[in-house]
Amino acid sequence: MEPVVTVGLDGSPESHAAARWAAVEAERRRLTLRLLHAWPLLVPEPAGAPVEADQNYWVKRIVHATRSELQARHPGLPVVGSLVADDAEQALLRAAADSEMIVLGSRGLMPVQSYFLGDISLPVVARAECPVVLVRSEAGEAGEAATAAPEGGVVVALKLCGPCDDLLAFAFTTAAARGVPLRAVHARRLPLDAYVPWGVDHDVAEDVAKEAQQHLSRALRPWRDKFPQVEVADSVALESPAKVVVRAAEGAGLLVVGRHGHRPALASPPGSVAQAAIHHARCPVAVVPLDRDR
Repeated sequence: MEPVVTVGLDGSPESHAAARWAAVEAERRRLTLRLLHAWPLLVPEPAGAPVEADQNYWVKRIVHATRSELQARHPGLPVVGSLVADDAEQALLRAAADSEMIVLGSRGLMPVQSYFLGDISLPVVARAECPVVLVRSEAGEAGEAATAAPEGGVVVALKLCGPCDDLLAFAFTTAAARGVPLRAVHARRLPLDAYVPWGVDHDVAEDVAKEAQQHLSRALRPWRDKFPQVEVADSVALESPAKVVVRAAEGAGLLVVGRHGHRPALASPPGSVAQAAIHHARCPVAVVPLDRDR
């Protein structure tokens, strides 16, 4: 199967906003959009039975109504519906195998009521084989922020202590498809020997910053060459990475962060930077597995 953009639907305003965001992204990437609704209690299609006897009527309506709206907004976009009689987490993880990305709705730190949040979205973020994008929908504005022009471009957070090619590939491809600038940010804490009784040893801090900037420039160089049309800015900060990343995401159209791939069945949560981004960044957040098999 050709790669698709898969969005998880549960009928909530958040998943509706995610579907609208995913439709725009699928159109940019010239991919099919798959609307996935998973529920263990789906029953076999009743042959020749009247509509009122169909126990799956309401779940079908969720998918069909969303599909109709998106096809009206994006006439040339291929949109397919998928109803799966399975646990939502497992269905999404299987869908990740042939998806360019999984898109889910997010409420951040608001009370968890949406079907794909809490016990669903974080395990999917931690274990999916493809990038997972979490799209926030503010109360009373479902979908509007998700489909607005991505002012501020794409921000990518780089840790630089391991492979980051998948992260940069996703970030640069997204920025190129949108025609927006890319900002690469890297933050690290100062070592203990940088602290002196009167504050911070500026010579040590300067050396750390210089080394980090060189490392960042090396990581970005081949991607700048591969995507010469993308305007790239980079910055290094010597403070809490989580705080730097959330601050950098202000006004962005998308924040891209990484997490280690090959998670076991009982996966641990994403790292502190990814979790801070998921809970506090107001723009959509893409979490990309960093060490996938190629």
